[in-house]
Amino acid sequence: MGLQAAIEAHQLKFKKPATTSRGALTERTIYLLSIWNSANPQIKGIGECAPLKGLSIDDVPEYESMLQKLVNQINKNKATEDFNFDLFPSIKFGLETALLDLKYGGKKIIYQNFYAIGRQGLPINGLVWMDTIEAMKDEVLEKIEKGFECIKLKIGALDFEKECGLLQFIREQKGGDKLILRVDANGAFTPENAMEKLEALKSFNLHSIEQPIKKGQLKAMALLCDQSPVPIALDEELIGYTNEEDFRQLLSKVKPQYIVLKPNLVGGFVQCEKWIKVAEELGIQWWVTSALEGNIGLNAIAQYTANFNPKVHQGLGTGHLYVNNMPPYTNIENGYLWRDMGNEVSDDLVSPDAQNIAG
Repeated sequence: MGLQAAIEAHQLKFKKPATTSRGALTERTIYLLSIWNSANPQIKGIGECAPLKGLSIDDVPEYESMLQKLVNQINKNKATEDFNFDLFPSIKFGLETALLDLKYGGKKIIYQNFYAIGRQGLPINGLVWMDTIEAMKDEVLEKIEKGFECIKLKIGALDFEKECGLLQFIREQKGGDKLILRVDANGAFTPENAMEKLEALKSFNLHSIEQPIKKGQLKAMALLCDQSPVPIALDEELIGYTNEEDFRQLLSKVKPQYIVLKPNLVGGFVQCEKWIKVAEELGIQWWVTSALEGNIGLNAIAQYTANFNPKVHQGLGTGHLYVNNMPPYTNIENGYLWRDMGNEVSDDLVSPDAQNIAG
């Protein structure tokens, strides 16, 4: 008697290439981790384990064998403390999700809050991937038409002057002066040219720029965070740090205005809690972003994020990028992410003492 587990691989295919300054993705392999109690095998918790190619520290050849090792330990009722989750953060994220799902009856309820029963929407940014400038303009206009108040652009791979022209185009649209604009360079700038480009971006009244230079250049990043006319958010820079003291040293040294938390990349929800604690102690703001997860992972991240009753726009709109995703657990309306109640759950799944964050 005890817990049992299994894994199943899925190959997700993008509707169109997901392009950043680091390159383009056309497909992504994810692993669904199922966990159940042998005494009640029909109720299963499911979590998504999915390293992101070229970015995750656990994007390694032995990933699948390590995931199988964890499954074997669970099936043999062995403790998993000796599993090095620091090296495999996406496995920790999937395990946390599966265990929480199992705890609440295998109904894709990961956290008990009002988002989970369709009473709360989460403000999100409308993400515009890199493409031709004309195609990006069309996508921007579509986001505006759909009611997004915050738009995020991937920049850094196209001609910089043309990217600035796109930002100017957005500001010239009806209501464009009121839009919250974010950009994500994914480390495309260099320490030598970053300040010049940030000065050029200043005129567009940007909310923030994510990761202007590549991770690991802490002295240069700290200088940019101190002097940049555009607020800077650390994103990739957070990957690979594993304990609270290291979090504190990084943020104390670099002093960014924001950090962007991706549970799948930083080691799950417990790790995110630690990042948030340190950031808030240092006066650094934050938001949560999905990292191209399938619908299982996105559902879990959205429910986790709802615990904080966020007013800042989150980055949770990436679940609609695939042609062969799992059944949806989210939908987007007027720039807000909502729980898809096609898989309806009842109010009694939320405990009476759950925090009322419906607003």
